[in-house]
Amino acid sequence: MEKGLVCIGTSAGGLDALKILLSDLANPFPWPVVVVQHVSPSHPSYLAEILQRQTHQAVIEAEEKQVLQAGVVYTAPSNYHLLVELDGTLSLTVDHKVSYARPSIDVLFETVADAFGPGAIAVILTGANHDGAQGVQTIKRNGGIVCVQDPSSAYAMEMPKAALDAVGEPDCVCSIEKMGEAINQLVVSRNVDLGDSN
Repeated sequence: MEKGLVCIGTSAGGLDALKILLSDLANPFPWPVVVVQHVSPSHPSYLAEILQRQTHQAVIEAEEKQVLQAGVVYTAPSNYHLLVELDGTLSLTVDHKVSYARPSIDVLFETVADAFGPGAIAVILTGANHDGAQGVQTIKRNGGIVCVQDPSSAYAMEMPKAALDAVGEPDCVCSIEKMGEAINQLVVSRNVDLGDSN
């Protein structure tokens, strides 16, 4: 299983934010990236296809029992919770909505915390509800890293503000224009911490 994983949660205004962030990630990127963007439950999500135009990484919609691979961005399908299992595979469920959302950021982050512990980097971007606040607490409690978009720079500040309130002192707070590079640097330092000699 990969040593580390970046998980990203966003809602209102998230598409534009994700375009910027993913375009700034290192190429090749050494870890998998898993994304929950709140989308309409009544329509298929074309998020993967849209984001693929913005990044050198492969972007695909997550499927049941898919094995996580470095340098691949996985997006949650419409109306499914996306979970990361302890063996480094993905799973999808249609369990009840969490924070009025399916997919839920909290559901993803809490499973990532269990599967990756200190190898998890959780990122909260723009959004208009509190989904993800509980998840970042769990990530932090399990030794992972939390990054939050500066609420003053977000299209909708409620989600990043709730994440800040939840963790108190995240590992980084920055504008979306600086988030990609911040993640690149954190992954490099965390690879060393986790014993990667490459």
